[in-house]
Amino acid sequence: MSEIVLQIDGKEVTAQEGTTILEAARSVGVAIPTLCDHEKLIPYGACRICTVEADVHGKTNLVAACLQPVENGLVVRTRTEQVDQARKIILEQMLAHAPDSEQLLELAQVYGANKDRFAKESNFCILCGLCVRYCDEVKKKNAVAFIERGAKREIVFIPDIAIRECWDCKECFPLCPTSALQAAYYLTEALMSPPVPSTPSCKGNCSK
Repeated sequence: MSEIVLQIDGKEVTAQEGTTILEAARSVGVAIPTLCDHEKLIPYGACRICTVEADVHGKTNLVAACLQPVENGLVVRTRTEQVDQARKIILEQMLAHAPDSEQLLELAQVYGANKDRFAKESNFCILCGLCVRYCDEVKKKNAVAFIERGAKREIVFIPDIAIRECWDCKECFPLCPTSALQAAYYLTEALMSPPVPSTPSCKGNCSK
């Protein structure tokens, strides 16, 4: 592979062809926030918190650093007014779904995001896809999946797979930036667990 020379926040960076902006930035200690990135998983670009400005041949675009490959002469800026505004709006949209997420609240302080800007939703999931992708790409079990599309999209555990695979695994739990995954799991567990039979009241006739 050939070497690529680019600039990130004023630093000259040399990276291998095929490297993403996110990887190149990390190699020189430039921090770019992410919520859906994981070293074991194929880049997905769901959260867009890693949005940066990329300028090549005089044209500037906002791109997802986890997906965008490096190019010779590329100039990347990770903190500009436009970048910060984009991240702020993305965070405010996510906080409508998961207002108590510690990761989101920490980022909200950095970018001045208002967690009450948008009407609250009830699913607590930001659709980062970490659980779905980890179960597919690493565990090869496909016990958790996306269903529906657009605004109705959500994660669910597949009951017949989850009952065999999930009880002793739960490796996806620490990956979740909100409580959505745990909630979905325990709901699935409750639905699959047989109800405990209630003891009928004897109404004074217990000796019979």
